[in-house]
Amino acid sequence: MCSQRLNSHRAPLYEAMVAHHKMDPISLHVPGHKSGQGLMEEGERFLKTVMSIDYTEITGLDDLHHAEGVIKEAEELAAECFGAEETHFLIGGSTVGNMAMIAAVCDRNDVILVQRNVHKSVIHGLMLAGVRAVFIAPEMHPETGVATSIPLESVRQALEQYPEARALLVTNPNYYGMGVDLKPYADLLHAQGKLLLVDEAHGAHYGFHPEVPASALSQGADAVVQSTHKMLTAMTMGAMLHVQGPLIDREAVRQLLAMLQSSSPSYPIMASLDLARKRMHTEGKAWLEQGIAVVNEFRRQLDKLQRFDYQPRGCQNDTNKGHDNTTDPFKIAISDQTYTLTGTELKDRLEDQGIFVEMTDGRQVLLVFTPATSRADMLRVIDVLHNICLEEPLEKKELQRPISNILKLPYYAQISSPIAFDMRDISQARKADAACSTVSVQEAIGYRSADMVIPYPPGIPYLYPGEVISASTAEALWQLAASGIKFQGTQFGQTHKLKIYT
Repeated sequence: MCSQRLNSHRAPLYEAMVAHHKMDPISLHVPGHKSGQGLMEEGERFLKTVMSIDYTEITGLDDLHHAEGVIKEAEELAAECFGAEETHFLIGGSTVGNMAMIAAVCDRNDVILVQRNVHKSVIHGLMLAGVRAVFIAPEMHPETGVATSIPLESVRQALEQYPEARALLVTNPNYYGMGVDLKPYADLLHAQGKLLLVDEAHGAHYGFHPEVPASALSQGADAVVQSTHKMLTAMTMGAMLHVQGPLIDREAVRQLLAMLQSSSPSYPIMASLDLARKRMHTEGKAWLEQGIAVVNEFRRQLDKLQRFDYQPRGCQNDTNKGHDNTTDPFKIAISDQTYTLTGTELKDRLEDQGIFVEMTDGRQVLLVFTPATSRADMLRVIDVLHNICLEEPLEKKELQRPISNILKLPYYAQISSPIAFDMRDISQARKADAACSTVSVQEAIGYRSADMVIPYPPGIPYLYPGEVISASTAEALWQLAASGIKFQGTQFGQTHKLKIYT
């Protein structure tokens, strides 16, 4: 923890940038736009304010990769605020944090246990590190079919099968705000000298109020990545990597971040991280309190609209299969109980009225509230949903087949065998174009995928290069494409064809 000399009411990096700006300085250094002076007239309205503080490593503003001044102090304050022993600002989002976290813990060919429903950045991190991943399948939420957390018993079995595993990497919470109490996992791993790594991208606000779940750090995680821009007030790509305990190699983390992050980091992003930390440090509980009040009122208003269902219904921990499940009160997935509107159609109806949601699946749309969501905005959403109710009859319509949640994962083995990830092997295979074919999804069954196939959002890979395509995976992908879900890493969304190794 940091020294008590630190003043939580300060935002040292931001304050230094403001002081520099007040000097009305002449820029004879990069960037080339010279504090926005080089903008075309059409760009001045939206960009000049930001670009006027788009600084670089000049006197008084410190250096992210060798922090000794205001950035060092800002990161120490962040560690104190979020409960870490050491915190690093990330200007490449949680993506770069996940990559650094994996590579700092694992050497090439090491085994690591990984929750199957992880973000694509974790898969990329496995590839860059050249490790062997043992995937553990998640449980499925009974009402929505959404993949949630991995059972503690499965982790115990995986450790028995693969005692050489260096760590367990989990996503907590998931895209929908569903998570699990991590302390039993940390205790199990630490008893065997292994690390718990957590992609907590959607949980930067955790631990600051009794109605949100505890943070991964408070539950014993060794390294935690948070997207400070997702649920708090940092700019997009602003994130943090927190570390604690004796098991994580701190110097390796620093070296990897210097390699993976830009040598010209964004000062506006870093300043926004500094200010986001200050808000949570000085008024986090009160700020969350007002946000939770808005969300709770939204739920009460939604209860009056009989046409729409929503999840989660309650945000209290419950016990399921021996471990505590958690939910984020700021995430609400709504669906049409009459089965008239699919998730995509409901999303379109909302967007027609200027309301843009986080994502959709076959059945639901996901709304992400934060403490920054105003009551006026919340009531506007209710008005639009109320108008949809008036346009359609409330009687539940009988369909031959109710709309299902098609973003559920296809069937996978509970604990996979070690799967090798190595960019060199993938590069060599790609060069052998004669060994690849593009075929229909039905014809691809039984072959190994030559692409990483990622429905986005939420960015969870269904296939990675070299994985055998099962019938259940092919069916799930077909349904996704038919519903209009977009894909990354492949042309499958446009062609309905998969690239395979033959």
